[in-house]
Amino acid sequence: MTSAIRCRRLRKIFRSRGALVEAVRGLDLDVVEGECFGLLGPNGAGKTTTIEILEGLQTPSDGEVEVLGLRWGQAEDELRQRIGITLQETQLAEKLTVIETVQLFRSFYRSGMEPADVLTCVGLTEKARTFVGKLSGGQRQRLAVACALVGDPDLLFLDEPTTGLDPQSRRQLWEILRGFRRKGKTILLTTHYMDEAERLCDRVGIVDQGRLIALDTPSGLIARLGGDHHIEFTLNETEGIAQLPLASLPGVVAVHEYHGVHVLRVTAPHQTVPALLRLLHERHLSLSRLSTRHVSLEDVFVALTGRNISEAGDEIEGDEIQQEGA
Repeated sequence: MTSAIRCRRLRKIFRSRGALVEAVRGLDLDVVEGECFGLLGPNGAGKTTTIEILEGLQTPSDGEVEVLGLRWGQAEDELRQRIGITLQETQLAEKLTVIETVQLFRSFYRSGMEPADVLTCVGLTEKARTFVGKLSGGQRQRLAVACALVGDPDLLFLDEPTTGLDPQSRRQLWEILRGFRRKGKTILLTTHYMDEAERLCDRVGIVDQGRLIALDTPSGLIARLGGDHHIEFTLNETEGIAQLPLASLPGVVAVHEYHGVHVLRVTAPHQTVPALLRLLHERHLSLSRLSTRHVSLEDVFVALTGRNISEAGDEIEGDEIQQEGA
């Protein structure tokens, strides 16, 4: 299999508020041609820094990076002709129409798609003569993807492409990406929406604090937990829960508590739930809430890091440090 992206020992160091901060810490990564690869993690995990290095927008402090078999600094013009990029925030000229915007981006490439065909692909044909400033948030995001697709790239970079979109706009964008993937093209997607990664990605890498801490297919990562369902419950009482033998209930693989919610990871919820209800009845404890659901990548992240993916800060900002071994 040919690598569309290959990096080894990737490091990026910034000076932030007078201190040196390592945003990316020796990351090794391979993305195979033709796959949709998800780089997952919370804000501040190093995802955006990593993808900007791969896009040629930042220079690594150390390590090796190859994109489509080429290297930034040696074949920049060819690389720019073969990749498409959608940033977290794309600022487009509001006084241009949708079709004018796509035509402008098409002019940057030696070859590519017809602008009208791209608008059909992203469902914006009816908005072709509309000024960008009049578009909704979801329409603007689809236009940003159209600008990334118009050069008919071999590799598409998408950094948090659906952040802030309503559910319908997210699904529309997912269908656009599935269509791109069916052409045999490669996608590198960063997101902190785990359901998005499960639906779109062939493989995912989970990044936390600048390091790759897990890599597998979504189903493979979920299978590592050893249980395919979660039972979550809260009690009306605050005393007595610590003495409950929850781990000994039938089908229970693991037990943990998160902000007052008790979570059982189980293999057989149809056996665990009746046993749990009997136990609570025997101990004179009453439920406030009880729910069951399938295990997700979100649960994988919690198991690996001990925290929820939403518990994070912003990406590191500061002055770049370039010296060797900083």
